[in-house]
Amino acid sequence: MIPRRAACLGFLTAIGLLVAGAGPARAQTTAAAGGKVVLQGAGATFPAPLYRKWIGVFTEQNPDVGVEYKEVGSGEGVQRFVAQTVDFAASDAAMTDEQMARVPNGARLVPATAGMVVLAYNLPGVEGALKLSRDVYADIFLRKIVTWNDPRLRALNPELLLPNRSIVLAARQDRSGTTFALANHLDAISPEWRRGPGVGYAIDWSGRAMLARGNEGVAGLVKSSAGALGYMEYGFAERLRLQMARLQNKEGRYVTPSDRSGQAALAGAARQMPDNLRLYLPDPDGTDSYPIVSLTWLLLYERYPDPQKSAALKRFVTWGLSFGQSFGPELGYIALPADVASRSRAALERIQ
Repeated sequence: MIPRRAACLGFLTAIGLLVAGAGPARAQTTAAAGGKVVLQGAGATFPAPLYRKWIGVFTEQNPDVGVEYKEVGSGEGVQRFVAQTVDFAASDAAMTDEQMARVPNGARLVPATAGMVVLAYNLPGVEGALKLSRDVYADIFLRKIVTWNDPRLRALNPELLLPNRSIVLAARQDRSGTTFALANHLDAISPEWRRGPGVGYAIDWSGRAMLARGNEGVAGLVKSSAGALGYMEYGFAERLRLQMARLQNKEGRYVTPSDRSGQAALAGAARQMPDNLRLYLPDPDGTDSYPIVSLTWLLLYERYPDPQKSAALKRFVTWGLSFGQSFGPELGYIALPADVASRSRAALERIQ
């Protein structure tokens, strides 16, 4: 049996910990045993491989800081951030003014990296890169084109032996920033998409697609399903060696996803960047630009009640915005242009 006095002291200690934990990640204690500061994050799957790399290298170099990141999707990440159950979140769709107004400690959007949304497909026996024009890939997602040997697809790809097989869409089940980036692009190029599904974290596919959670899940569906076509971040398709379509850009050119075409799409982004750093590029200019690109943001509080946690978080993100950018291209991401990274670091300096 536990002595009554000890039990009482334990109860009071527990109450004290709950009170001290108010604010961001209020359910977590400030530091782990030994004085290590532990940061809790959650959100987008799109940049998750890069964030895992950052965490591994940074925490090895800074053993006094621990960083945990849960890949739950952009929509869930935003919800956890607003509820203040994490220290930071990540999203491929920047928070709206309404969402930010609901955060008592204030919110900051910090662009962290960028990436391309590719259309990957599985057509056994079909050699050569598939070309998709803007109207054709919009109509595939609208389900107006449903077979691989549709006359419009054959006209674009006369050198390919496209099969008489159904196009099986692979899409996101969870609330996703990758879905937002694709839908935002389709909304910009297709009046019918604009009148129909529109833009959002989730699209109602109404039984028209196979669904999976996360970019990794969609990539896995495409890998295992002959006839499939799905959307995902470039790095996930690259790691599974999936075929990726050449997409027609705003200038009418068919562009292969690559670091070069991604960088071209981001050229001049800083000149368009508003003060709140909420910049979308739904249909980028430039003859060499890949047409579906997205910044992805870290969501940070303006004020942290714990100065140790605030200092550790700023160290981690500052490292990611500088040295950490070098890991992006090898993992399929686009390093931020120097002027965009500078704007991000300036926003980080205002975190208290």
